[in-house]
Amino acid sequence: MPAERPRAARGVLLTGFDPFGGAARNPSWEAVRALRGARIGGHAVAVARIPTSFTRCAPALARAIARHRPALVLCTGLAQGRAAVSLERVAINCIDARIADNDGLQPIDAPVVAGAPAAYFARLPLKAMLAAVRARGIPAEVSNSAGTFVCNALAFHLAHGIATRWPRLRGGFVHLPAAPFQVADQPATPSMALATMVEALRAAVAAALAQGDDIALGAGTEH
Repeated sequence: MPAERPRAARGVLLTGFDPFGGAARNPSWEAVRALRGARIGGHAVAVARIPTSFTRCAPALARAIARHRPALVLCTGLAQGRAAVSLERVAINCIDARIADNDGLQPIDAPVVAGAPAAYFARLPLKAMLAAVRARGIPAEVSNSAGTFVCNALAFHLAHGIATRWPRLRGGFVHLPAAPFQVADQPATPSMALATMVEALRAAVAAALAQGDDIALGAGTEH
């Protein structure tokens, strides 16, 4: 597909998912919604709620990008069980759903986009973003796996779109921990206050806008 002719970029687009798995709320949407209309680094913030659906997430993202024409897209999702804000380094071309999405679909070992590359790296200064979030005292990490559910699928669709349709766009994916209201009866499960998630996203976006080439900062893992 030929690259779309870009218009003038007008800001930042943040996305979060609707609730899934029987939950009534999704903190990824609540966190980005709190930043609607904010200005970060001189850029206005627009937000979009994405359906937790393998078939509907990509069209929803494309519509939001067409509507807002952002310079930067940061998609977010829930990673219950993680204790830190996770800046995703890579999206893989694989769906292996442990549970069904909100349409009742549960693909196993299917590609996100048939014929597309096996994986994409995020086009973001992740280490600079990591340093900015940590500088505010918020736990953060660079993650090398976005899973194989709809979060990874959306991250892959965004990266594939940047590679094939939106060459001037920069974007990536961030996983957020559970919110306290989700795990009040699970004291061993880590959580993070919504206000802290909002602060982390603000810091990450500001760093992504300000930084061109990434900084050198060790953030790898041994396993």
